[in-house]
Amino acid sequence: MFARLMLTALAAGFVAGVFLWGGHMLKTTPLILAAEVYETGAALETAPGGGFERAGFTLLTDVLTGIGFAFLLCGAVSLFGRNVDWHQGMVWGLCGFAAFFAAPSLGLAPELPGMQAADLAARQTWWLGTAVATAVGLGLLFLSPGIHFKALGAVLIVLPHIIGAPSHDIAYGEAVGKVPAELASEFAIAVFVVTGLFWIVLGGLVGYFYNRFEKS
Repeated sequence: MFARLMLTALAAGFVAGVFLWGGHMLKTTPLILAAEVYETGAALETAPGGGFERAGFTLLTDVLTGIGFAFLLCGAVSLFGRNVDWHQGMVWGLCGFAAFFAAPSLGLAPELPGMQAADLAARQTWWLGTAVATAVGLGLLFLSPGIHFKALGAVLIVLPHIIGAPSHDIAYGEAVGKVPAELASEFAIAVFVVTGLFWIVLGGLVGYFYNRFEKS
């Protein structure tokens, strides 16, 4: 079982990480470079700010991120004793997307360089609490048999948003720090789409390899 989990996480995480890297290179990195021009007054072309070294560091980070999240998905599938195929794996991936991106983004939108934001420690604490509460809440909501546990799951999902995320108030249409609001909005949408596709691909690959390595 351990070998199966290891192989599944490494294979699925690597492929999904490369997919994520492609999305970043095509959609989000150009927006980051544009924001850096507003932040510094000039495009950054030296490592690790741009060029091949930026692409290399991004690829390494994305592959490691893919493998790390693949281990979390594999662990959850194994913990709950579920056999998944690639269709069911995509559903698990969407749950991961909800827990680790969609729910935290309701309070803390993706940020470009130069954007004004609340205190970093406060944002990290809220993000982590939201991700954990959402993941546990989804597990209780969909995998527990009792109505009371399902109700607790629903409460956990909405609780971080009742508490509220730390924020820096910005008026509508106002520049976000040195970054135009339009660029920040475009970046948030691009990150949402790329990250959502990454989680769908990751979940599908986890389901595929999880079955494949069981039979090999």
